[in-house]
Amino acid sequence: MKSFKYTCKATLGLHARPSAILATECTGLKSTVTIEANGMSASGTDVLAIIALRAKKGDVLNIKVEGTPEDEEKDYNRLQEVFADIIPTDNNLDTLKVAFYGTKDYDRTFFEELGKDKGEGAYNCDITYFDSRLTAETVHLCQGFDAVCMFVNDEAPREVVEQMKKNGIRLILLRCAGFNNVDLDAAKECGITVLRVPAYSPYAVAEHAMAILQAANRRIAKAYNKVKDNNFALNGLLGTDLHNKVAGIVTTGRIGQCMARICKGYGMTVIAWDAYPNKALEEEGLLTYVSKEELFQKSDLISVHGPLIMGEGGTYHLINDKAISMMKDGVMLVNTARGGFIDTNALLSGLRAGKFHAVALDVYEGQDEVVYTDHSDDILSNDVVARLTSFPQVVVTSHQAFFTREALQAIAADTLENARNFLQGLPYGKAEVVR
Repeated sequence: MKSFKYTCKATLGLHARPSAILATECTGLKSTVTIEANGMSASGTDVLAIIALRAKKGDVLNIKVEGTPEDEEKDYNRLQEVFADIIPTDNNLDTLKVAFYGTKDYDRTFFEELGKDKGEGAYNCDITYFDSRLTAETVHLCQGFDAVCMFVNDEAPREVVEQMKKNGIRLILLRCAGFNNVDLDAAKECGITVLRVPAYSPYAVAEHAMAILQAANRRIAKAYNKVKDNNFALNGLLGTDLHNKVAGIVTTGRIGQCMARICKGYGMTVIAWDAYPNKALEEEGLLTYVSKEELFQKSDLISVHGPLIMGEGGTYHLINDKAISMMKDGVMLVNTARGGFIDTNALLSGLRAGKFHAVALDVYEGQDEVVYTDHSDDILSNDVVARLTSFPQVVVTSHQAFFTREALQAIAADTLENARNFLQGLPYGKAEVVR
C-alpha cells in the first residue's frame, strides 16, 4: 500500500466539485483508493461519501492506494497529478439558473449534493427541479432561466427550442450521451449551446447489454417463473453457447469497445462496423472491421451502440427488413443505444418468422412517452412492448443500461462541469454537440 497526505487549500475545502473530480478519477483506477479525514474514511469512488467527510480548508487528508505493485505506482502518481490541479481559477462567480426537467429521486441524490455549493471553485448552479419532462406543453416552465437540463425522453424539436430562446435560455445541458431529441439546426440558429455527457460509464451500458442478452439467450425470466410455480422441467429453456461464436459490434465508441472486450472474454470472435474505424483496436487484436453487410451475414450476436443519426448515411433504422434478411437464422440481437436503430415492424416480422434465437432491448421505438414512469394501472395506446414481450425469446428493460451508482455520479459531475465551463468561458471538448 502507498499513501500520501494532502492539505485542503480551496476556500470551500474538499467541497462538491473537487470531490466529484476525485471520485470520477478513482472510478477509472485499478487500485482501491481510501480517503481519510476528521476521523472518518470514504471510498475514493463514492462522491457522496467523500463530500460527507466535510474536509475544510486547512484539514489534512490521508489518501491510501492499494493494489498490485504496478497498479499502485501508476495510480499513486495519477492521484498526485489530480490533487496538484484540483483547485481551478474562476473567471467570474456568477450563478447559472438551471431548469431541470424529468426529475427523479435518484437525480436529486447526486445533483442536489453536488450543486449546493456556491463560491470559489464551485459549480455555481442554482437548480430548480421539475417532475415534468420537457415538451411543447412544459417548455414555459423554463421562463427566466439560463439553461435547461434534459434527458433522453425529453423533447426539444424546433418549436420547443425557439420557445426556449424566447424564454432566455442560452444553454441546453443533456445529462446523457445521445442528442437525437434536440433540433440542432434550431439550436444553432437560436444561439443556444448544446452540451452532453459523452461517456459517463461505458462499462455500465456494455455490462447491461450482455446481461439482458444472456437473459434472453438462456430464457432466464421464463426459468425463474417456472421454478416459482414448482415447475423444474427444462422444456422451452434451451440456450446456445457464446464461446466460439461471432460477435458483431455496431459502432466502436467507448461502449462498443467495452462490449467487444466482454465478448472477447466469452471466447467469441469479434467483428465490427463503424463509419470511422479505430485502427488501434484492430492492431491490438480486439476486433476486425468489416462492412455492414458482412457483419449482418456473419454474426451470431449483433450488439448495437452509438448515437442515433438521422438522414442519409445515418443510423436510423440501420436494422431493417433488408438487414434482417441478411442475418443468420437463430441470430441474437441486443440494443442498448436508441430505439430508432431498429425498425420495430421489421423486427416483429423477423420474430414471427422465427429468425431470432434471442432479442434483448433496453430501448425501443415509441418509448419516450412511457419510459421512467409507472403505468401498471393504465391501458396504453402504444402496444409495442406487449407485442415484443409476447415472444418467449425477447427481453425488454426500461432504458436502464446506464443505471449504476458510478454512472449516476458521473452524469451529475460531468453535467455540472459542462455548466461551469459555459459559465467560465472554458473549452467544452467532446461535450459540445455541433451541427
